[in-house]
Amino acid sequence: MRIDIITIFPEIFSPLHSSIIKRAQDKGAIELHLWNLRDFSKDKHKKVDDAPYGGGKGMVLACEPIFLAVEHIKKHNVGSLTILTGPQGELFTQESVKALSREKGLIIICGHYEGVDERVRSIIDCEISIGDYVLTGGELPAMVMVDCITRLLPGVLSEEAQKYDSFFDCLLDWPCYTRPENFRGLKVPNVLLSGNHEKIKQWRLKQAIERTKEKRPELYRLYLNKKGGTDESQNNCS
Repeated sequence: MRIDIITIFPEIFSPLHSSIIKRAQDKGAIELHLWNLRDFSKDKHKKVDDAPYGGGKGMVLACEPIFLAVEHIKKHNVGSLTILTGPQGELFTQESVKALSREKGLIIICGHYEGVDERVRSIIDCEISIGDYVLTGGELPAMVMVDCITRLLPGVLSEEAQKYDSFFDCLLDWPCYTRPENFRGLKVPNVLLSGNHEKIKQWRLKQAIERTKEKRPELYRLYLNKKGGTDESQNNCS
């Protein structure tokens, strides 16, 4: 998959050159391109923002450089989906990740300041928000999206690893333990030491369900709906 990111702060994206995302790029599973919006400004000072018509505080990203950037990128990233990061967008969820990971390519426009010229919405396919809080700009949301999407691309992680991620099946993860077996009186549950893989599987499912039910009841309801309304937390696992 090719992902193009339009930003006024390309230097922020250094985390995309490490860990799983770097390995995914090395394997050719994902191709990332950063574009400085100022390179598409026709202003002699490379200005990309201006005061809003009608007055008000803050600055607004102008439409012309964004239009020019998207038009240029689409010559290279043919058939791509264009996304704007912004607080008015659809909430980013694991279901969003699954859908976006199946796209041929993505163009992500990082919002900034008080927003973007409204006319930009005429050239986007969707707007995405990563949560109901205020960020300085769209760079962090863009990185979050790239990270989540990369994990689901073929050849990046095993299907088994994806299957056991939180939210994969509307459930939070189960409790995890490693050595030592007993740390300051805090012991690893006996079932995990039993070697009985079926019992361990049942225990983990029960713990995941109970955690989700307690901490994220809205996810728990989604889980029940997907499973036909059956509360599997009643399984007899020890």
